[in-house]
Amino acid sequence: MTGIADRRKYILENISKEGLLKVSELAITLGVTPTTIRKDLNYLESKGLLYRAYGSALPTAAPVMDINLNNKKLINYEEKLKIGRCAASFIEENDSIIISSGSTSAVFAECIKPKGRLNIVSTAVNVSAFFGEAKDITVMQVGGILYSNTLSVVGNDAINTLSNVYCSKVFIGVDGIDINYGITTGTMEEAEIIRQMIKSSEQTIVLADSSKFEQKGFARICGVEKISILITDGGFPQEAKRQIEELGVKVIIVW
Repeated sequence: MTGIADRRKYILENISKEGLLKVSELAITLGVTPTTIRKDLNYLESKGLLYRAYGSALPTAAPVMDINLNNKKLINYEEKLKIGRCAASFIEENDSIIISSGSTSAVFAECIKPKGRLNIVSTAVNVSAFFGEAKDITVMQVGGILYSNTLSVVGNDAINTLSNVYCSKVFIGVDGIDINYGITTGTMEEAEIIRQMIKSSEQTIVLADSSKFEQKGFARICGVEKISILITDGGFPQEAKRQIEELGVKVIIVW
C-alpha cells in the first residue's frame, strides 16, 4: 500500500480506532519511510483531520482536555521543549517556585537544572515524582483530590496548603489564551487552584504554545493582564503579541 490516497485513508481509519498512531509503526506497516509518513500527517493535520504529535498523531475527535496526559505531552512537543528551556532560565539560585499540572509543565520540569538549592511546590503528581531522586531539589507535593487525566490534585486541602506558601514564581500551563477572555483551563476545580497559585507567587509565568491562542478552555482562570510573562513559540501572531504587551505583560517568543 504505497499510494498517497490509500495511505492517508488507512491512517484516518486506524487513528479513529487506535487513538494514537506512531510514525515508526506506520512506516513499517505501509512500507514507506518515516519522512513520507510525516508528510502525510502534516497534510492531514492541515485539513484539520488529526493532531500532529512528536513521533505520532492523535485524532481530532477527542477534546484536548480528555486526552491522556502522556499523549497530550506529545502534541507540539518541539514547541513545548523550547518553551520549557526558556522558562527554566528564569529560575534563580536558591529559588522557590510553584509548578501547575499540564503537558507543557511536564516538559518544562524536564528542563530544570537547579542553581544552588531549589524548592518546588506542585499539584502535579507526575512532576513531583520526576524530581523524587533529584539532588538539590526539595519538593512539596500538594495533597488533595487526584484528577487522573492530568495527574493533578484539586480541592480545599490543596488550596489551603498553597495559601500557606509564598514563592517567587508560578509556572502555569493553560488550555487556552484569549486576549479578551483571559487564560483558561479544563475544569472549575483546576481554575480555582491555579488562582491560589497566582496569589501565592510574586510572578506569574504562563507557558503556552501558539496553538493555545484564541482557544478557550471550560474554566476561566483570570484576565491576561493578571500574568507577568507569557512564553510561547514562533507561531504566535505578532499583532497579538503587541496587544498583550500593551496590557503590561512581557511576551517571549522562542524559535
